Amino acid sequence: MTSNLVARFVGGSPVTVLLRLIVVSFVVGFLLETLGFDPVGLFNEVVRAVRHIVEFGLTDVRQIGRILLTGAMVVVPVWLLLRLLDAGRMR
Repeated sequence: MTSNLVARFVGGSPVTVLLRLIVVSFVVGFLLETLGFDPVGLFNEVVRAVRHIVEFGLTDVRQIGRILLTGAMVVVPVWLLLRLLDAGRMR
């Protein structure tokens, strides 16, 4: 029963999911490295972006709404596409 719950939570066999995550992480890491990104640089950019949002973005509620809407324009269609593809595999 516990094994079944874990498999449902992670989306399959934990070992299989781990192997998929390793492969996808390697491919994405290779592509990012090819484009000149590195972990330290990415971390520094994330920290800088969070500081920027805290310093400037939180002062205006409209800005937060625009940021949310901009992100949703990318996230929601990708989520919907993934759900549709997943539903096609379930049949």
